[in-house]
Amino acid sequence: MFTGIIQAVGKIDVVTPTAGGVRISVACGTLDFKGIKIGDSIAVNGACLTAVVIAAPRLEFDISRETLACTAGFAADAAVNLEKSLRVGDGLDGHMVSGHVDGVGTAVRITAEGDNRRIAFEVPRELAKYVARKGSLAVNGVSLTVNAVDGGVFEVNLIPHTLAQTNLGALTAGMKVNIEVDTLARYAERLSQFKE
Repeated sequence: MFTGIIQAVGKIDVVTPTAGGVRISVACGTLDFKGIKIGDSIAVNGACLTAVVIAAPRLEFDISRETLACTAGFAADAAVNLEKSLRVGDGLDGHMVSGHVDGVGTAVRITAEGDNRRIAFEVPRELAKYVARKGSLAVNGVSLTVNAVDGGVFEVNLIPHTLAQTNLGALTAGMKVNIEVDTLARYAERLSQFKE
């Protein structure tokens, strides 16, 4: 589990095809390597990936075809948001994020509001039903609050800190992002399917 509070922005420096997908090497920027071991889960742009090689300041991850099919942002030279998984006793400052990306959204509109930016994202129809005004979701692994929603388009307002500490500050219209909807919304839908 993760919180959606990004700990570092890294850069993918190598993408190598494998029999099951690809292996990526990530230069991890300022990520604290203390406690990281082979097999640990790291959220990379919101996708929970397993560290298979540790060579500080780099980590390597294998990404399956299944994960590649429902995510974006794993190309060479891409900036990626990084977060180590929660440990017992860690603070929960964002919201509960599983690292299971639900799909890919598109930045459709970016508007400056003083030092902030209001960004509108369009999501596939099958995800739109899980997005609610004032609800939580994760965009590229960043815990955000939805300010407005209209059909398949939702808006968030990013403060300067978020813009500076994540890869969302470099977004331009048309760019693809990884979306994880709130886990509670998924469970509520599933429960509603079973009526006594």
